[in-house]
Amino acid sequence: MSYTDDAVLAKLSTLSETQDSIVAVAQWIMFHRRHADRTVQIWLQRLKDSSSHKRLNLVYLANEVCQQSKVRKKEDFLVAFSPFIAEAAYTAYKGAPSDVQQRLRRVIDVWRERDVFEEPIQAAVEARIDELDKARGAGKTGFSGSIFGGSSSLPTELNSLAAPQLNVTKLQLPTKTSISTANQDYSKLMDPGASFPSPPVYAARLNGLLKTLANAEGAVEQCVKARKALVGELQKILDTNKAALATDEEQLSTFKKRKREVDDKKRDVEMAIMQGLSSDDPMPPNRLASQPAPEPERPEIEALTPPAAGPEFPQQPEEAVPAFSPEVPQEATFHQAAAPGIEMLSSIASQYKAVPTTTNGAKKRRLDCSDDFPDLGGDDGIDADVTEMLRRDSSGA
Repeated sequence: MSYTDDAVLAKLSTLSETQDSIVAVAQWIMFHRRHADRTVQIWLQRLKDSSSHKRLNLVYLANEVCQQSKVRKKEDFLVAFSPFIAEAAYTAYKGAPSDVQQRLRRVIDVWRERDVFEEPIQAAVEARIDELDKARGAGKTGFSGSIFGGSSSLPTELNSLAAPQLNVTKLQLPTKTSISTANQDYSKLMDPGASFPSPPVYAARLNGLLKTLANAEGAVEQCVKARKALVGELQKILDTNKAALATDEEQLSTFKKRKREVDDKKRDVEMAIMQGLSSDDPMPPNRLASQPAPEPERPEIEALTPPAAGPEFPQQPEEAVPAFSPEVPQEATFHQAAAPGIEMLSSIASQYKAVPTTTNGAKKRRLDCSDDFPDLGGDDGIDADVTEMLRRDSSGA
């Protein structure tokens, strides 16, 4: 079937709610994508003339065509539907039963989830639907509510952009069409190489060209006004954000400066802790646990020498003992003996002073305190003949 307006209307008339019907009509429409602008105009007019359920089917058809175009990266229909999709959703939603409205909201949610349309177009669609909900007193359910869980609507700061952007979007396609028609008609009639008809016909065509140019001029003028309004709102938001940016940068500089000051102070305190405090200063509570404790003084070590003899050590009673060995130095003392008898004798002999005498060339010793040989009591370990000899020497002295 060739493409004509009647062929498009016939296809739209056979559209039902089944998936097969929607897919079949969508494929036929996409096959004639070079007529996308005209097809969308016929589709919008058919939607306005249909009942609520028929409108829902036409929205389903637009959804199928747009999503398939996005997947195949053929944006003819995305560009054609964008200026009219908000108005079409508004028309289909207005006065529809609750179940139809819920389905329409689900379709709009899918558009946002899959980024079918650009953000300004999507925001315009949602704004028009919310506008109807507010008008009927249902309150703003929002596209971030339970119906479209997780989706975020337009931020409050950007609400002023919704209307200007929607107006620009509406004017894009009519302006584009008017410009294209005016350029074509102007080329046909004003091209030097074109054949000119008779003067009356040519005058009539020139008169028609003037009207076409006037229409194109009016469309472009309206588009310029709409874009200026949008740019004005954008400029307001830009100025507000510039002022907020300057304030934020000043605060950022302040906090960076304070952070450096605190860091320097912290470094000084840690350095003081590491250097330690004087003994008179109290121990600070935040002293580093890793600082070692002061080492205690070493105790005095007693020298390994025997104590000197004093009154606290008892001595043997002084008893005279004759000298029995020549050439014994006066200072000689014995500190260790091999037998008990010798130890006793040396202990007794150490109590006496020996005076050397000479008799027949032999040195003798004389006892200072007593003329008699002291009684040592019992066996003193000396032989009897030695004792007798000592006694005689003592008597002769």
